[in-house]
Amino acid sequence: MADQASRLRQLVGSRVEEPAAPSMRADGTKVIAVTSGKGGVGKTNLTVNLALALGMLGQRVLIVDADLGMANVDVVLGSRAKHALMDLLDPAISLEDVIVQGPYGVSYIPGGSGIEKAATFSAAEQRLLLQKLASCGQMADIILIDTGAGLGKNVMDFILAADEVLLVTTPEPTSLTDAYAVMKAYSVYAPDGCMKLVINRVYEEEESREVANKLAQTAERFLHIRIDSLGYIFDDPMVRKAVRRQTPFVAAWPDSAASRCVRALANGLLYGSQMQVKRGWKGFLQQIFNFSR
Repeated sequence: MADQASRLRQLVGSRVEEPAAPSMRADGTKVIAVTSGKGGVGKTNLTVNLALALGMLGQRVLIVDADLGMANVDVVLGSRAKHALMDLLDPAISLEDVIVQGPYGVSYIPGGSGIEKAATFSAAEQRLLLQKLASCGQMADIILIDTGAGLGKNVMDFILAADEVLLVTTPEPTSLTDAYAVMKAYSVYAPDGCMKLVINRVYEEEESREVANKLAQTAERFLHIRIDSLGYIFDDPMVRKAVRRQTPFVAAWPDSAASRCVRALANGLLYGSQMQVKRGWKGFLQQIFNFSR
């Protein structure tokens, strides 16, 4: 556990008229990692639809698909990418070549294998990748990192480097158990970090409240950390229909229950508390790739 900690420390509602969005600090972009304890809880689907909802609120949003095992942001959007994240190591390929201007105004960097090998990159490769990715901070107010599920080393790297973490779970016992495992690991390496719960596929608000309270109380009692709930998403047949059509449900069925929930989550991120940038995008990149310090 100590060796792992040492390595990790080395790593880099309905539509209403909204108030003006909080201004971003000039020195950084908000970096939010979206993660889960297990696959199949709707993490990537939430990431894409949350990007749309934030865009509707006037935010410039970029998704980085960092799910190295199942990179599928493009699947949710029904789009195709010519390049992937690690293609940036090719001097001839620019950041603009890799960023996909997807449908519905969603911009994203496609995932793929390779970044887990960043510790073996040469100094020149690290500099090249950092130099190209640093420009993302000028393109977006919010960068959503769609991580893999579970407690893999690369997943922990991403969530520890982010300003804020959204932990997606469902009310199912196995999902809650795996979510607690993520909370436990996060408490060890980032006891003062910012992690918020999103309860997906709930049938009523009370169910979400019970699940969130149970996890929060358990975290406070045994992990001595505070985990707040950002909100919930109703179980909605429109979500499954949208997945089959490879269309974000916020765009296809904006008045569905799930869409209203996601817009409420976006409102919570922007207006529920003051938006603060701890590290920003450049700080995130430095923590991910600065292995030698």
